[in-house]
Amino acid sequence: MTADDARRTANDFDPVRPGETFTSAHEEYADLRSRCPIARSQEYGGFWAALGYDEVLTVITDIDHFTTSKQNAIPKFAFTGVRPPLHLDPPEHMAYRRVINAFFTPPRMRRLESSVRAVAVELLDPLIDAPWVDVCKEYAHKFPAHVFAHFFNLSVDVSEEIKKVSGTYVDAIQVLDHEVVKKLSRRLYEIAQDIIDERRSGGYDPAEDLTAALLAAEYQGAPLPADMVLGCVRQLIVTGMVAPSVFTGNMFVHLSRDPELQDRLRADPAAIPAAIEEFLRLYSPYRGMARTAREDVVLSGQLIRKDDPIALVYTSANRDERVFPDGESFVLDRPNIDKHISFGRGTHSCPGAPLARMMMRITLEEALSRSSSFRLAGDPEMAIWAEWGTRSVPLDFVRA
Repeated sequence: MTADDARRTANDFDPVRPGETFTSAHEEYADLRSRCPIARSQEYGGFWAALGYDEVLTVITDIDHFTTSKQNAIPKFAFTGVRPPLHLDPPEHMAYRRVINAFFTPPRMRRLESSVRAVAVELLDPLIDAPWVDVCKEYAHKFPAHVFAHFFNLSVDVSEEIKKVSGTYVDAIQVLDHEVVKKLSRRLYEIAQDIIDERRSGGYDPAEDLTAALLAAEYQGAPLPADMVLGCVRQLIVTGMVAPSVFTGNMFVHLSRDPELQDRLRADPAAIPAAIEEFLRLYSPYRGMARTAREDVVLSGQLIRKDDPIALVYTSANRDERVFPDGESFVLDRPNIDKHISFGRGTHSCPGAPLARMMMRITLEEALSRSSSFRLAGDPEMAIWAEWGTRSVPLDFVRA
């Protein structure tokens, strides 16, 4: 057996190990980064995991050697369809990104802000006086659905169904329930098709409605293929529903354990955007997104063979002390905070980052201004691979 063969049979970590806590994964990843920034797991048929910052950055920016068009998530489910732009490489993906990017510009975010704030206030205010509340269930899981109803010009009922189905879909992926994943994936495509059909019937301005804009767009002189538009809408309606919920809970856990930071941000709300960037670095929820090697390639001394999948463990990379000194600690106004890669980098960076940042900023502004303090009322319940972060966060609020 060669050294490469031996390395491929290694099992450096178990992504589905039970009993994960709010700190346990980061402790494990810190140890692994110091020994093997490209780790190996035998779960899900065997895969590599990029744990170091430089390693993740290389994989997501080197499109000549790594692709999203084969396996772009771990675990892989073959029947969930092609969903642009994530599942396409340049130049094809730009036909979709060009349309999508136009809906996340600063002027559009400013126009949307009052609606997002109204939703946050409506959901948060009743929670402040409750004896205790699960901030994930009562706020973080609802907030994205209401925001996306505004953003996508959907009814709240449709948006809440998307949130419910996508949440159950993610749960089924985590436990490898192929039949449920297949059933719910089909339902998400049905919802996406209903949205498209409504736009095709008229009455939606492509300058104001993202789905209508995709239907009006062209690539090489022809309309975008109908099946690709369907996959794109399906991708968009789900992606924004999961990560914001998990990340919101993570912020509340950290602030509950750091009352001095709570008070500092209450006294100086202008510091909230900087705090959010550091929260994004510390508590990135993504660790199951992936790329596939186009050919044999050596990464940090490790041979990655053609067609090998490699997970992008942003949860680990953003704490790499080779880039972020004292990377396990919260540092407000960290000098190089702009280096964090919580929204990816390059070709497939997250187009919705401006909206996500606005949602998190408004959440903290409204929660902190309405309370004099809040603390944990029990242990957080954690998600499992492919997301990292909270599913349940019991809190006690004290109204200001």
